[in-house]
Amino acid sequence: MASSNCCIPCLRALRHQAFYTPTRQHPRIPVPSSRTLSSPRTFSICPSSSAAQALPQPLPRQSASPATKPPQQPSSEPKPVPASVKLAAKIHKRAPAITETYVAYGVCEKLVKECARQADYSIPQRYEKNGVIPKTADGQDLGVGKGWWYESLGLTPTFNNWAQVTFLHMYILTVRLRAFSPTTAPSWHQHLLDHFFYTAEDRMVREHNVYSRMIRNKYLKDLFTQWRGILAAYDEGLVKGDAVLATAVWRNV
Repeated sequence: MASSNCCIPCLRALRHQAFYTPTRQHPRIPVPSSRTLSSPRTFSICPSSSAAQALPQPLPRQSASPATKPPQQPSSEPKPVPASVKLAAKIHKRAPAITETYVAYGVCEKLVKECARQADYSIPQRYEKNGVIPKTADGQDLGVGKGWWYESLGLTPTFNNWAQVTFLHMYILTVRLRAFSPTTAPSWHQHLLDHFFYTAEDRMVREHNVYSRMIRNKYLKDLFTQWRGILAAYDEGLVKGDAVLATAVWRNV
């Protein structure tokens, strides 16, 4: 531990040194006076308009788009006709009586499908497990149908009404087919009627579960009888006037 007492000679020596030793002063560095600016200086990270114009502008970035193909002009050259079509045309030109029946078969199939589509209906219960098909008051299977005949006229979607509406459209085609050549018109009439019977028999099986061929033949005979009566009734209406024709349509449909 250092003593607090100091000898007298040491004190004298220290005082003497402090009296004769000059105090060292650090030189003063002149501080420049602040200048007074006439206008305040502003700093911005964006260059001025003149400087911006002087700088080179970056090129616009173009999006890489796939090369578009020029629109193809429709070819004026006719498409080549298949050899089978050419052969059929030559045979039909040289032997029209032989090939006419095949033409009538294909066209009448499409015509009958379009006639049958006008009053088409379905029976949803037919495809349900343990489904019960509803019946009308006279015992016919009742289906579900849409369209003008069922929604606007209020007809019941049954097999009989479908057949009568189809007969009506078939009669319009029959009147047109009568203008054909006497040598080819019979085959068109026959194919038109045959395709209707094919469609009716298919509907009996598909929608009404009539799997017995004997029962189907019985219904088809009844339909043929109705068709003969429709031809006579509508022809009478064409001859005697609109009132008779309207009565025949009302009675059958």
